Amino acid sequence: MEYTVRAARITDIDRFVALSGDRIGARGSGTALDAADLLRQLVYLPHASVLVAERRREIVGGAVLAIRPSVQAGGYVGTIDLLVVAPSADADAVTEALLVEILRSAANKGCASIEAPRPDDPGERIRWEHEGFAELGPRMGRPLAPAGAGGRPR
Repeated sequence: MEYTVRAARITDIDRFVALSGDRIGARGSGTALDAADLLRQLVYLPHASVLVAERRREIVGGAVLAIRPSVQAGGYVGTIDLLVVAPSADADAVTEALLVEILRSAANKGCASIEAPRPDDPGERIRWEHEGFAELGPRMGRPLAPAGAGGRPR
């Protein structure tokens, strides 16, 4: 099955939040509505990327990438705050498609590395390791080649 990954639009956010379920509503002291409002703002910010994966115009996955400066990393660090896949979708294919686009976006934004919370599920961890992520304590991460440095950011 072919999946397309693109930048999220404001009209995608409610579906993204619904797809995320309690993974997004349980964060902080906010509610799911607060998360939706935040995601709508992130759609427009240059130091973030909100992406959705589609199959036949149906959103089957999504991810949020936030960028922060880091003196220790020697530049910017991309943080994958959220990556979700619909239960009806091929988790391997959607995760891979989203990660490839996240890595490209982070490299284009000048990130020296990228990190994410370490998944609890061993199968999910294997998918991330397949994309070059390694365990870094409670997180997973990998270095990135800057955009235009030759080769793709893998």
